[in-house]
Amino acid sequence: MIRGAMEPWHLLILAFLFMMLFGAKRLPDTAKALGESMHVLKRSLKEGDAPPASPSPGTPTEPASVPET
Repeated sequence: MIRGAMEPWHLLILAFLFMMLFGAKRLPDTAKALGESMHVLKRSLKEGDAPPASPSPGTPTEPASVPET
């Protein structure tokens, strides 16, 4: 539909706007956080959509405490 929507000068304008909005000091931290969140997302997708295993209703989650005598 739209031809040439993302030309190189569009990317330069976007980069300039990000620099003006967030400042040069915050951009590396923002990029690092974005990369880490993408890593977590890819890892969770690789593990599958199965919900985490929950213990069966009859299985205790903590060991029973033994009264001291």
